[in-house]
Amino acid sequence: MKVKKSGLLIAMAIAAGAALPTASFAYDGTITFSGNITATTCQISGNGQGSNFTVSLPTVSVSSLPKDTDWAMRTPFTIALTNCTPASGSAGVYFEPGATVDTTTGQLINATGTATNVEVGLLNGDTSKINLGQGATTQNVKVASIASGSATLSYIAEYVAKGGAAGAGSVQTTSQYTIIYQ
Repeated sequence: MKVKKSGLLIAMAIAAGAALPTASFAYDGTITFSGNITATTCQISGNGQGSNFTVSLPTVSVSSLPKDTDWAMRTPFTIALTNCTPASGSAGVYFEPGATVDTTTGQLINATGTATNVEVGLLNGDTSKINLGQGATTQNVKVASIASGSATLSYIAEYVAKGGAAGAGSVQTTSQYTIIYQ
């Protein structure tokens, strides 16, 4: 009797497995990824400090930022590209998205500082806004021509009030960046 029951159980398990639906392997579309790798390379120096550098914004009073979207103390900075190979073309900066980017305003949050209601906005040298958190082609970052193996990329950092009047305290944030060659 024992042998017959186990045989019946095996037959039932096989029948149950056969009744399960089979997986469908049809696809709905194709995604194609494309890009380019360039041989262009340059030495990078931000404000003469190397590829990792600090932009020091001057101290301002809270009265300089009394309401939402007010800005103060535009501070220019540059990223110099030298010894570029090849010695021509163009280059710009892509500011990487990350935890310090406010995707609503397109600015940098005051990540580790103590001041309230303040962010750091980035502008091109011509004062047009850079929209952080966007794709490389939609950030509105200006490119510069590489001539004789060099280029200078000019930008501006500024305090921007967010959500009301800025409160006193420190401002500290970061942004990672990538040089994009064209």
